[in-house]
Amino acid sequence: MKNLWKFFIVAIVVVVLSACSLEQSGGKEKSSSKQGSETKEKKKVGLSISTLNNPFFVTLRDGAEAKAKELGLEITTVDAQNDPAKQVSDIEDLIQQSVDVLLINPADSAAIASAIESANKANIPVITVDRSAEGGEVVTHIASDNATGGKMAGEFIVEKLGKSGKIVELEGIPGSSAARERGKGFNDALAAVSGFEVAAKQTANFDRAEGLSVMENIIQSTKDFQAVFAHNDEMALGAVEALKAAGMNDVIVVGFDATDDAVKAVEGGTMAATVAQKPELMGEQAIDAASKVIKGEKLEEFIPVELELIKK
Repeated sequence: MKNLWKFFIVAIVVVVLSACSLEQSGGKEKSSSKQGSETKEKKKVGLSISTLNNPFFVTLRDGAEAKAKELGLEITTVDAQNDPAKQVSDIEDLIQQSVDVLLINPADSAAIASAIESANKANIPVITVDRSAEGGEVVTHIASDNATGGKMAGEFIVEKLGKSGKIVELEGIPGSSAARERGKGFNDALAAVSGFEVAAKQTANFDRAEGLSVMENIIQSTKDFQAVFAHNDEMALGAVEALKAAGMNDVIVVGFDATDDAVKAVEGGTMAATVAQKPELMGEQAIDAASKVIKGEKLEEFIPVELELIKK
């Protein structure tokens, strides 16, 4: 009888120990699984911006980075400082970092082609933002319709001037799609009516300081113009300073981008209007598109961002 009880006691101990062992093993397995989930690497997005010396692109970057955080994506932003060669080098670095998607805002639409081709060879999808590229394979292009925006600006100036007028055009960076398309839309609007002409046309490279100096030079050569269309707000604000210094306060000035400073200038009456591109939304849409590419979803070749004419 005693041996029988000993047998039962030993059997119970074995069962209990086995259960504990299984529970601990399962716990370790769960812990291991959880740890694997936590250490899973985030998908990486590389964002190459043409310049962060322009408030428009700072807002675009902020929109992209906020959206990336929301979607759980890791984002690395690099500033080309309006230097096409530096941008190509920056993108090569991002490729070496094995980013999953590249978002590119070209400083020069032609020069960026080689960098995009390098990304193509590395099987890294490329999305262009605000400005298009003239080479390489791109999954989608996210931008406002710059030609339509330029046309909106031209039609507004024609309406404000009435039957005739002379207009100064301050152009953006030569070679950029934004400058080319905005200029085309603007000049198409003037060509559609009679009595209007471009009195002077010079590049100021999307820069406020250059907008000021170029406008000063134009004023020295002629004051026979009634309006200014600048391909972006930074140049428009520079032009406003030059016109104010010359006492030409009645000249209509229209910009493009609707940056905070430009909107304030419109509200204050020193600028007549600006075409709003909504850069924050553009940045958000770029990250949203990157997320879809990572998931293997197909995108349209062009994703438009709505435009709006801001006037007092």
